[in-house]
Amino acid sequence: MPMPDGAEKKPSRIQLRNRSLILDAALDVFSAHGYRGATLDQIAEAAGLSKPNILYYFSGKEEIHVTLLNQLMETWLDPLIEMDASGDPLQELLAYVQRKLDMARELPRESRLFAGEIIQGAPRMLPHLEADLKPLFDEKCAVIQAWVDAGKLAPVDPRHLVFSIWSTTQHYADFAVQIGVLMSTDKPAPGADAYLRDLFTNLLTPANR
Repeated sequence: MPMPDGAEKKPSRIQLRNRSLILDAALDVFSAHGYRGATLDQIAEAAGLSKPNILYYFSGKEEIHVTLLNQLMETWLDPLIEMDASGDPLQELLAYVQRKLDMARELPRESRLFAGEIIQGAPRMLPHLEADLKPLFDEKCAVIQAWVDAGKLAPVDPRHLVFSIWSTTQHYADFAVQIGVLMSTDKPAPGADAYLRDLFTNLLTPANR
């Protein structure tokens, strides 16, 4: 039966599986070698597919990289979106810290992919930062500032607070090898939960409490 005009044929299960294989392999390669160091040959080898097979699904390395970044951005925003302006300020922020730490443990490749893109000047992700992250960042910083103004949190600059949360949580993904050497462990961020909870509780609790 002919397809209606303008209708697109749905990809087969094999096509969906191969795209998933390619993207997962590319995530390994990009997170290990960065965009510039990664090659289609490396991605093909990691995926167990031929290079022509890769090029059947994607026009090249850049399209694969952009696809991964587009998928990542939604995941990256979710923990901040979940911060509830009507909740208890300290508990909302501690929950945000925990979500970011959990993400560092569960998605270390994605964290390194994001970090590599930012270090290079965000040539492929800048539109997302401007259109998606910046409005959300401004909205949540306004929420934090309102909590500070109401005396529910100690005086802090909301922007630098969020930067600090990102730094102290994502470090465990981006510098996992160094942490493993220094702590003599292969476990992801042992003891980090309690330390970060105490750190931010002490920082954010108002002096009159």
